[in-house]
Amino acid sequence: MKTKVIVSWSSGKDSTLTLIKLLDDPTVEVVGLYTTYLEDEVPFQATPIEVLKQQVALTGLPLVLIPLPEVFPPNTVYQARVIDGLRRSGLDIDAVAFGDMFCNGIAEYRRSYIEPAGWQCLFPLLGRDSRELAEEILHSGIQTLITTVDTHQLDGEYCGQWYNADLLARLPPHVDPCGENGEFHTLVVQAPCFQEALKIQRLECERQARFHYQRYQLIEPDGEISTEGDF
Repeated sequence: MKTKVIVSWSSGKDSTLTLIKLLDDPTVEVVGLYTTYLEDEVPFQATPIEVLKQQVALTGLPLVLIPLPEVFPPNTVYQARVIDGLRRSGLDIDAVAFGDMFCNGIAEYRRSYIEPAGWQCLFPLLGRDSRELAEEILHSGIQTLITTVDTHQLDGEYCGQWYNADLLARLPPHVDPCGENGEFHTLVVQAPCFQEALKIQRLECERQARFHYQRYQLIEPDGEISTEGDF
């Protein structure tokens, strides 16, 4: 019997690679994706909920949206929100999968509240070398845009650039190739698990504060917007 898995979905490259790996695993059935959000966007990625909904629709999987009261709620509040949201989803769940890469205590933290609820935790990327994973992301056909940059760790000029081999070659040595220290966050616009590309138009890049954000909007199916470098 296959393990029924729901995937923690951020809209970025790590959760997308996690989903691809699980879809390719014959022992697993992916039953849905879940996202925690604040007001009308995903924290850190700053992905608008309307964009995330369209992105998930391209996977053909159900989406469970779990609202947060603030960006950094107390652990007890965050954990209770996630558990309650998953229980109320109506999905048959055996395990919850995460795209974490570093062995820095995050897996133990996830297990501390997921396993008491009666579910397993899966970490398909955990412990892998970041450079190898970055190469796998590119070779797998994931196309992704850097949408958030922490300018305390990386030059804000990287905001709005495509995550590709050229960008990886230009990253400073102190920056993790997958941005696992929070240096940057991404939005995936095309992947093997999508039925078609997510069509967006890039707008302005907000550079007024520590975190720089690439803003964008959905292109309607019958829209005529066409900007070089956009989807």
